[in-house]
Amino acid sequence: MIVEKTAIPGVVEIYPDVFNDERGYFFESFRDTTFSDKGLPSIFRQVNQASSQKDVIRGLHYQLEYPQGKLIRVISGRIRDVAVDIRKRSPTYGHYEISQLTDKNNKMLYIPEGFAHGYIVESDLAVVEYKCTDIYVPDDQFGINWKDSELNIPWGISTPILSEKDKKLPYLKEQKYLPTYK
Repeated sequence: MIVEKTAIPGVVEIYPDVFNDERGYFFESFRDTTFSDKGLPSIFRQVNQASSQKDVIRGLHYQLEYPQGKLIRVISGRIRDVAVDIRKRSPTYGHYEISQLTDKNNKMLYIPEGFAHGYIVESDLAVVEYKCTDIYVPDDQFGINWKDSELNIPWGISTPILSEKDKKLPYLKEQKYLPTYK
């Protein structure tokens, strides 16, 4: 497994060792000792899976009382995954990292606590799995609007498919509830 740092400390791209043969492929998407040895979380408390159609944006979401580090991978399809540093006083506050995750490249992205996370589906359909370091608590769900002009994230679309909740999310400068950089 190869772990590559990104421009934002803590956000890493993970390339598993993939074994291909005439039957298909095999890889370990997670092993606690390997992750621990690489300085990554080795305990995940919840695993989520979402299926979405082309042009769906999910996010940008985060939690405060029960912050979640997230290990994201695509089971089927292709997404553009986005991690935004929203930690007050962080040297990379307001910066984002984009990673192309597909069922062909098998790349995974780890996003630590204190980041907003979202993605856009670029294939006709995508199935995304993400492991979370803490549980989801509905009353602890916050977010940033996908079209925040100060963030200027290149989603590649002007009219995505969004949930009603995501349509109403505030811009970063309007969000009153943000994590603090430690």
